[in-house]
Amino acid sequence: MQSGKTVFKQLLQFLPRYEFNLCVSRYRGEHRVKKFSTYDQFLCLGYAQMAGRESLRDIETCLNSHQEKLYHIGFRGDVSRTTLADANERRDWRIFQDFGHVLIRMAQKEYQSDSIAVELAQPLYAFDSTTIDLCLSLFPWADFRKTKAAVKMHTLIDLRGPIPTWVAITTGKVHDVRMLDHLPVEKDTFYAMDRGYVDFARLHAIHQQGAFFVVRAKDNLKCKRLYSNPKDKETGVRADQIITLVTQKSKKGYPEKLRRVSFVDKERNKRLVFLTNNFEIPAETVAAVYKQRWQVELFFKWIKQHLRIKSFIGTSVNAVKSQIWVALCIYLLVAITKKKLGIPCSLYTFLQILEVNLFEKKPISSLVAEALKRNPDNPNSNQLNLFNY
Repeated sequence: MQSGKTVFKQLLQFLPRYEFNLCVSRYRGEHRVKKFSTYDQFLCLGYAQMAGRESLRDIETCLNSHQEKLYHIGFRGDVSRTTLADANERRDWRIFQDFGHVLIRMAQKEYQSDSIAVELAQPLYAFDSTTIDLCLSLFPWADFRKTKAAVKMHTLIDLRGPIPTWVAITTGKVHDVRMLDHLPVEKDTFYAMDRGYVDFARLHAIHQQGAFFVVRAKDNLKCKRLYSNPKDKETGVRADQIITLVTQKSKKGYPEKLRRVSFVDKERNKRLVFLTNNFEIPAETVAAVYKQRWQVELFFKWIKQHLRIKSFIGTSVNAVKSQIWVALCIYLLVAITKKKLGIPCSLYTFLQILEVNLFEKKPISSLVAEALKRNPDNPNSNQLNLFNY
């Protein structure tokens, strides 16, 4: 039975329109605007993300081919590539950033009861960044290297989901470790990070805020062993030590004791060394916490493959940040919809089904059921299983 609403419209019903309007008002998004509203801009960019459109002309042509359905979806202005380009250049990107934070809170609420793959009483987050390469001649503001431009997306992931809870977009030249100064730290929470974030003064600041970190140690770590804890080599643990730093700069940055765990990954036959300020959890759990950091890498891989953040329809800072934040909003919207409707397939499969049926007038649940009946979701596929939550 047809619902009378397109799939696109059904998806948008989960958007908190009142909160969106508050974000628009906060940055005067409708100031001196007569026809093409901020919501129209969001719908155009959101459609481009879900349908795989990669140019202004592409967006204009495809949307106008469904002209009779646009009003019922929510469009109130004509879709024109010049108008959309102008909005991307001038309308404040922070509107979409703030609305993204609204969707983050909604997604966290939906996934707060989900378990993580580690026996841990505290919340667990992973922090990392990804580099998006750009053309230097088109994006001269995006400092990176002499012959290449780039932006970085620094992302904190809540591993119950996983859901991006904090995102900062900088030029490619900004070093990852500097973003620890801006990281929102919660008390009694674990943060898993790679060795690029080893800065003992900044790690000590996290420790002083009552949070825990698990970070991979650098190969040139200089330390003094105070004593060793018992270890079970069957679990892969080779050393569980309480240490203190010895070099002047390191000891000044982190004057307290640290825990050093040496672990052998049997699958790759590789030895890894971790540092943490938590002395209570088992040594094998320290290794398991760090292993979960890989979820943030999968998140970056997923959005680069299935959303449009590698090619941009505008060249200014404002246009690039607007497009990235709308992509994150669509990711969160699809994740929220999947949870609310109890969709059983992977997020990738769900997005595929939405992409080819955006203007169909069938209930989303029925479309997914029919699609899975014809082509069952394959949980053993690496491509489909990136976010099979």
